[in-house]
Amino acid sequence: MSKPRKKPFWERAYKGHAYWLGKKKLGKVSLVEKDRYAWEAAGKAGTAGDLAKARRAVEAAVAMADKQLDLFG
Repeated sequence: MSKPRKKPFWERAYKGHAYWLGKKKLGKVSLVEKDRYAWEAAGKAGTAGDLAKARRAVEAAVAMADKQLDLFG
């Protein structure tokens, strides 16, 4: 039987959240100002009006990076 696959999880931090897979940080969301969040993941960044949208953007960027072929690898 194979090992169960690890799932990424969100962890709350001071003025933001971090997206982890084991001990590897995949992305983060930070509160920039009231009702404005900045996110970073997989070499992409952006802003969103609420936390849920910013978290979905991080999850989408990580998922796309996982599926995209490495151009120089």
